Amino acid sequence: MGLGIGQEVLNGLSIAGVLVLAALGLGITFGVMKVINMAHGELIMIGAYAMYVTTSILGLPFYLGMIAAFIVTAVIGYVIELLVIKKLYGRSLETLLATFGLSIMLQQIIRMIFTAKAKPVENPMSGTIDIGGAILPNFRLFIIIIAIVVIIITVLMLYKTKFGVQLRTVSQNREMSEVLGINTSRIDSLTFAYGSGLAGVAGAMLASIRTVSPTMGFDFLIDSFMVVVLGGVGSIAGTIIGAFVIGEANSLLTLFSTETGAKVLVFLLIIIIIRFRPQGLFGKEMR
Repeated sequence: MGLGIGQEVLNGLSIAGVLVLAALGLGITFGVMKVINMAHGELIMIGAYAMYVTTSILGLPFYLGMIAAFIVTAVIGYVIELLVIKKLYGRSLETLLATFGLSIMLQQIIRMIFTAKAKPVENPMSGTIDIGGAILPNFRLFIIIIAIVVIIITVLMLYKTKFGVQLRTVSQNREMSEVLGINTSRIDSLTFAYGSGLAGVAGAMLASIRTVSPTMGFDFLIDSFMVVVLGGVGSIAGTIIGAFVIGEANSLLTLFSTETGAKVLVFLLIIIIIRFRPQGLFGKEMR
């Protein structure tokens, strides 16, 4: 039993790594721009397809696929913000409906280009690592490392750059930021582009652990929102902890239930936590 728990803890860490990558961009845009982006899952999906094209079709190295996924989704996110979301700020329902329609459109465009057939992406790293008798595939370890690197880069960007200071200022008081001369429109565009790029990186990682398909982003859209709501909107620490809690709970609960049953129990856990702490685990960071 002890070894089984250790194995599930490692599995949970790898799941948490994926969830951090998937939810971090959503948490930033949701927290700063107050935009409910229902197309976030499709940005993850596009990142996966960017990895498929780069590695499986063009035959380029995996790391170039990661870079391509970030750039492609960041550019698409920038265009989405410029053409759709910029005109809907302060109108949450319209934004939700517009991005939901956009998600359907993006799925159909991908079907037109690549067909609905799932596409495989070769795992770039074979082998496993033994940690106290528990086995962790090398690629899963790589995902955890990438998640940590992305967190560090994001934190440094937010707290050590002029753009990060302006972004945090806008998230706390948009009107005052405009009075101080901050170009909030530019901050919104770049923030949404960066968040979209992070979604693309998540898709690039997922491409090698599951087949790439037009509908693959939906599950991760739900998981990303759960992570953000559980951790607290606008809190990076909350996103990290939320991803860890959900990842470990999903993994450990499979010891006592089926995978579907574990997901149901995780939903119940989140409902109970939100019932007593509606702002999320780290919601007090919001202003």
